[in-house]
Amino acid sequence: MHIPDGFVSVPVAGATGLASFVALFIACERSQQAFGIRRAPILGLTTAFIFAAQMINFPVAGGTSGHLLGGTLAAIILGSPWAGMLCIATVFIIQAVLFADGGITALGANILNAAVINVWVGWILTQTLQRLFGGSKGRLPLAAGIAAGVSVVVASIACAIELLLSGTASIAVLPAMAGVHVLIGVGEGLITGGVLTYLAKARPDLLPGEQEEMRGWLVPVVSIVLAAGLLSLVASAWPDGLEKVAEDMGFINLAEQVRVAVPTPLADYGIEGLDVIGTSIAGLLGAAVSFAVAFGIAKVVRPKNA
Repeated sequence: MHIPDGFVSVPVAGATGLASFVALFIACERSQQAFGIRRAPILGLTTAFIFAAQMINFPVAGGTSGHLLGGTLAAIILGSPWAGMLCIATVFIIQAVLFADGGITALGANILNAAVINVWVGWILTQTLQRLFGGSKGRLPLAAGIAAGVSVVVASIACAIELLLSGTASIAVLPAMAGVHVLIGVGEGLITGGVLTYLAKARPDLLPGEQEEMRGWLVPVVSIVLAAGLLSLVASAWPDGLEKVAEDMGFINLAEQVRVAVPTPLADYGIEGLDVIGTSIAGLLGAAVSFAVAFGIAKVVRPKNA
């Protein structure tokens, strides 16, 4: 659900850009209280993992694919929706600038949908479901999985509203986006629940409320390398939910209207002349940059007394 430049009008791009800037500014301020420097490696690794996981498109019905958005997963692992916002925003900025995935002028809309709406809907719904389920840690994967699926649908509706306000599509875009993202949300929920189930059993130190510092880096690093360097090679080539809706409703050609182009040798997650090896290298480089940027953000926003 990466909106390209031509899909949103200049006013919508400006409004969503301002809203996202304010939201991220507040997130930085709040993260100073909620996220200490000792958990900086976890912010870096979570951001790198989300980046890598988003490279893996999984097929859904009707020749459509989807990929993890990761807002709920990031917020739960980091123990803070504010830190989750910074994580997902970092991923989308790196994707737009280094990989030409999502428009530069549409970056505000993408961050608003994925790093604000998706994160907060997933976080609030997870907390609500956890209370309804009795507060058991064993029910966290179930609660987060359901919340993650719903958060994807809500984010897709926000995207549809932006397309409607931009004059890009008719009111029919709302049910179209919501419908296809219900299926993608199922995949999001399964991945989120699966990852949290694994972490709860194998690496509880990576979850909040267990330990302040990590015991080791091997498992998360290997997971990132496998996702970015290998699993990305078998990602579905089918269009994602937004692309499929754009094709069906006849506005896919607007994606060619690039307002701001950033030259990059890593466009489309590849390197010219290197074929599949280029995809692996691009994925690993992206994951490394994601870790470095997020780790640096954690140092910047650390509490004054940390």
